[in-house]
Amino acid sequence: MLCTPLRAADSSMTDKQLFSVLGLSVLLALIASGIAPYDRATWLLEVSPVLIAVPLLVLSYRGFPLTRLLYVLIAFHALVLILGGAYTYARVPLGFWVQDLFDLQRNPYDKLGHFMQGLVPALLTREILLRLGFLKRGRMLGFLSVCVALAFSAFYEMLEWWVALIAGQGAEDFLGTQGDPWDTQSDMLMALVGAAVAVIGLARRQDRQIEALTGRSRR
Repeated sequence: MLCTPLRAADSSMTDKQLFSVLGLSVLLALIASGIAPYDRATWLLEVSPVLIAVPLLVLSYRGFPLTRLLYVLIAFHALVLILGGAYTYARVPLGFWVQDLFDLQRNPYDKLGHFMQGLVPALLTREILLRLGFLKRGRMLGFLSVCVALAFSAFYEMLEWWVALIAGQGAEDFLGTQGDPWDTQSDMLMALVGAAVAVIGLARRQDRQIEALTGRSRR
């Protein structure tokens, strides 16, 4: 599913064009989602990772630009978070469509968010470890990338818990458990699946882009 748009992005756009399209798409989606979200406090909590990540990506671009693959996936992850923030995860229309299609008991849109929460951090960790020379390509690189992604997922679950303790009932939309007693565990499972897809299915593509990126930097 991800390969076709990623391949098209690689072949048809320059770096500046691609990053401009991605940045503008995220910015417009963020503005649109903030006009009349279902719950303003929940929206702010859900989109806060985007508000933190975007400045960091802009500031690090000159000194440590990432691969196109990562920028595309980070933008997609941001759009997932923004849509979830606008409706709250339990009320996203796309999730209801999937729920009806597969006759599920709950809106599963939040699982897409947690899948991306494993996929993107795993690829980001892998790229940093590889490019800074901490590890070479191999099983240990993949293993540690998955471990960092799972640690990030676990920290996010604790963050949700802390918010729930502070906000009380007001954090129900942010938690998005929808009455599922195993929601936290299934969230982390989806993060594990996302991380595994990253290191197994996208590693070679990332390696090719890293080689091209570092080759341009040397020249």
